[in-house]
Amino acid sequence: MNDSPPALSPGQIFVRFLHFGLLAWGGPLAQIAMIRRELVDEERWLSSGRFNRLLAIYQVLPGPEAHELCVHIGMLAGRRLGGFLAGLGFMLPGFVLMFALSWLYFTIDITQSALGPVFLGVQVAVIALIVRAVHRIGEHVLLDKWLWGIGVAAALAAFLGASFWITLPAAGLCYALARREQIALAGLVLLVAAAVAWFVGPEAGLLQSLAPDQAAPAQAAAAQKPSMFAIFLSGLKAGLLTFGGAYTVIPFLRDDAVGNGWMSDAQFLDGLALSGILPAPLIIFSTFVGYFGGGPLGAITMTAGIFLPAFSFSLLFHDRLERVVENKTLHSFLEGVAAGVVGLIAATTVELAATVVQRLPSLASGLLIFVLGLAVLYLWKSKLNVVLAVVGAGFLGWLLFGALG
Repeated sequence: MNDSPPALSPGQIFVRFLHFGLLAWGGPLAQIAMIRRELVDEERWLSSGRFNRLLAIYQVLPGPEAHELCVHIGMLAGRRLGGFLAGLGFMLPGFVLMFALSWLYFTIDITQSALGPVFLGVQVAVIALIVRAVHRIGEHVLLDKWLWGIGVAAALAAFLGASFWITLPAAGLCYALARREQIALAGLVLLVAAAVAWFVGPEAGLLQSLAPDQAAPAQAAAAQKPSMFAIFLSGLKAGLLTFGGAYTVIPFLRDDAVGNGWMSDAQFLDGLALSGILPAPLIIFSTFVGYFGGGPLGAITMTAGIFLPAFSFSLLFHDRLERVVENKTLHSFLEGVAAGVVGLIAATTVELAATVVQRLPSLASGLLIFVLGLAVLYLWKSKLNVVLAVVGAGFLGWLLFGALG
C-alpha cells in the first residue's frame, strides 16, 4: 500500500481539511473516525498502522488530537505550509461560528431576555456533559490505584484552593517515582508540594464557589480588562495542559476567566454549551472566553494561544515525537499529570454545579433536565447526542423555568 498522500497544491490541502472542519460534529472520537474513514480507508493517504501510531502519540501529548492529526497529515501532503493550512482549514469553521455567536451573546443581556430560561436549562446540560466527560476520560486515565489516588488527591487539593501549578507537577513526579517503586521519594514530593501550597496560600476553592453568584450583565462581564498578552498566555497555558481531551482545558481557562473577573460562571457555562453544538473541537469555546476578556481582538488572541501548541508539536517536532513519547519515564510523568487533571475537572464540575444550583428557580426541574441529559449522552450512541442534549435542555429550560415557571 502507498503510505503517502497524493501531491496536492496548498489550496487543495486547505479545501480538503476545510471539508473536515465543516463536518466536525460529535466531538473528537467522531472527528477522528471521519478523518480515518476518508483519508485511510477510502483515499489511502496513509496506512492504518501509521495512522494508529500517530493517534497514539497525540493522545499522550496535550492538545485536541483531531486537529493535531490534521496538521501532521497536512505536513505529509505539503510540508510545513501544508500542515499549517490543514490545521487552519479544520479549525476555521468552528472559529468563525463561535466568533459570531460570541459577538451576538455579548451584545444581548441574556439573563434579562426571553432567552434567559433557555440558557439556564442549557447550563444544566453542560454539567451533564462534563460529568460524562470526566467518566469517559477517567476510564482511559485512572488505570491503577496510584492514578486513582493522584486523581482524588488533586480534587481535594483543588477544593482547598491549591494552585494547579503545584498540584500537576507533583502528580507527575509522584507517579513516575511510584512506577519505579521509589515510594519514599514519592511521599517526600507530596510533603514538599503540600508545604509549598500552604506557603503560597489558597486560591478560590469550593467554599467561595458556594457564595451567591453575582451574575453581571454580559456587557459588564469583563470588569477587569486583561492585556492581550495576558489573554494570549492564558490560552497558551491551557493549550499546553489539555491532557486527555478538550474538557481538560476547563479548569485552567475558568481559573483565569472567572477567577480574574472577565466573566461569570454562568457565562462560562454558556460558552461551553455553544461550543457543544458547533462543528468544531470543543476547545473552540476559548474564542468565547477571549471575547469576554478583550473583545474581538481578545477572541483572536486567545484562540491563537490555545491552538499554538497543537500546531507547533506537529510543525516543529514531527520527526522527534515518536522518540520522545517512547521515553518511559516521561510517559509515566504525563500519565500522572493526566490523572491530576481528571481530579481538577471533577472538582471544577462540583464548583460549577454549585453555581448553577443557586440560580435554578426549581431544583426538581433542574434535576430532571440533568438526568435526561445524562440519559441522552450515555444511551444514545450518536455523534449528535451532544447537540440533542444541549438543544433539548434549552427547550426544557424555556418550558420549566419560563413558560410554566
